[in-house]
Amino acid sequence: MGKFLKFLIIVAILAVGAWFVYNKYNNSGPTVESKHQLLVDRIEAMGKLELVKYRYSDVVEHKNVNTFLPDASVLLIVKADAVGCVNLSKLSPEDIKVMGDSVSIKLPAPEICYIKIDHEASKVYDTKMAFLREAELVDEAYKAAEKAVSDDVKKSDILQQTKANATTVFKPLLQGLGFSKINLTFE
Repeated sequence: MGKFLKFLIIVAILAVGAWFVYNKYNNSGPTVESKHQLLVDRIEAMGKLELVKYRYSDVVEHKNVNTFLPDASVLLIVKADAVGCVNLSKLSPEDIKVMGDSVSIKLPAPEICYIKIDHEASKVYDTKMAFLREAELVDEAYKAAEKAVSDDVKKSDILQQTKANATTVFKPLLQGLGFSKINLTFE
């Protein structure tokens, strides 16, 4: 009977060991299925020449102050891009004057093409007392960061930098086309 008991214990240990090995190497976790129905909504002709991109980092501490409960807060670092461009689709033949080896071009006024948050590069570092409102609190913080970046972009020199870069891009291009006298102005 003693040998049979030893045999049974060894078989049980081997069975448990085999079960652990099987579970470790058999990653049969939940499978994910995703179905997509993609449609092209609109196709647009683009004429915007992007000339400068500003990359912003914003450290945001966003709080919801409560009267009776502890304040809920979130700390995140938001990365955002602001791009300055010139919309060349607004350029008309009347804006270009050629006389011999000189050219004069009146370019459209520089504009801010877009301001967007880079969610992949942004990170949520800490949430406190958010409980079930964490997603809502993070969303509010991102919206506040987007407004702060937008306000800062409007105060920045991005439009002047766009003008300078337009001149840097167009002058060599026009010189390569044979023009020696180049006059670039903006609306």
